[in-house]
Amino acid sequence: MQNLNYKIVIFFIGILLIFNGGLMLFSSLVSYFYKDGVTFQIIQASIFVISTGSILILFGRNHDKNIFKREGYLIVSLGWLLMVITGTFPYLFTGTFPDFPSTFFETMSGYTATGATVLNDIEALPSGILFWRSMTHWIGGMGIIVLAIAILPLLGIGGMQLFSAEAPGPNGDKLHPRIADTAKRLWIIYVLFTIAEALMLNIAGMSIFDSINHAMSTMASGGFSTKNASLAHWNHQPWIHYIIILFMFLAGSNFVLSYFALSGKINRVLKDNEFIAYLSLVIICSIIVFGTIFYNVDLNNSTFDHPQVWGKFESSLRHSIFQVIAIITTTGFVTSDYTSWTSLMTIFFFGLMFIGGSAGSTSGGV
Repeated sequence: MQNLNYKIVIFFIGILLIFNGGLMLFSSLVSYFYKDGVTFQIIQASIFVISTGSILILFGRNHDKNIFKREGYLIVSLGWLLMVITGTFPYLFTGTFPDFPSTFFETMSGYTATGATVLNDIEALPSGILFWRSMTHWIGGMGIIVLAIAILPLLGIGGMQLFSAEAPGPNGDKLHPRIADTAKRLWIIYVLFTIAEALMLNIAGMSIFDSINHAMSTMASGGFSTKNASLAHWNHQPWIHYIIILFMFLAGSNFVLSYFALSGKINRVLKDNEFIAYLSLVIICSIIVFGTIFYNVDLNNSTFDHPQVWGKFESSLRHSIFQVIAIITTTGFVTSDYTSWTSLMTIFFFGLMFIGGSAGSTSGGV
């Protein structure tokens, strides 16, 4: 039995930590721009993580460049754990949370794109910390390990075993014979969708800061918001809801299909059984929810200049589609307290959480 190639494990984890620390620097720039008073602390956290990663890379530099399944699974499991642990440092250095368990919970919720939070007043956080909080979603959504695979050829390392260990769903669909090219294409689509959503949200009325944070959170199917009321804060700006509906749906579909669609191969998408099932489920569930709340719930928050009946129709339809997609993709954004709609709807949405989105997407669920 071949010995474990522990040096490449150490080397690769060092790369992941450098990525993590480098992305913390973006948060420090946001902190500096908004003068929130925690810039130096975030930089300290970044330097500490980058230094730790550099030491690990030096220690594992003379490694065998072959990665087998054992090394692949060990890198993914240890890598994620250490990413989360070092991801707590911006919170710890700035004293965001009163204790480590709360810090660890929020960080793990971020990287796993779970979206649960221990915070009571999100809007009281410094801008740099809010940005890092959203960044943990964005990193975890597509997977920083998939990002690292994209640059492995520059280091002379193969990444198939890592992709197999990291890729969601029953199998890792490949867009290209070279796994690194597949990883690059997936991340390019992920970045382009994030930029497109941020621009559209800004045009629709969100501030630049809020639009970038919500774009990162949407594409990761996470749910962290910069507002205490989540997307209900923009209930009187319907186009913001519609934009997020679109990108939640895209984030919940297979990114390989997004690549085919952007390449002009629409037939590959329309003939995909999983996509048809996903789309059908969203439509059917939205109709069920719409029928329930249109006749039983008074939302009364549409700003479109139309007669009262049309306003109620639009508002009910928008909230129905939004909440169905937010729940089925496990994004978790809310535009209303759907638990107060009816008892039936509470049970219905609870069931949708288990179903989840498509394989090869950033969504959760079975």
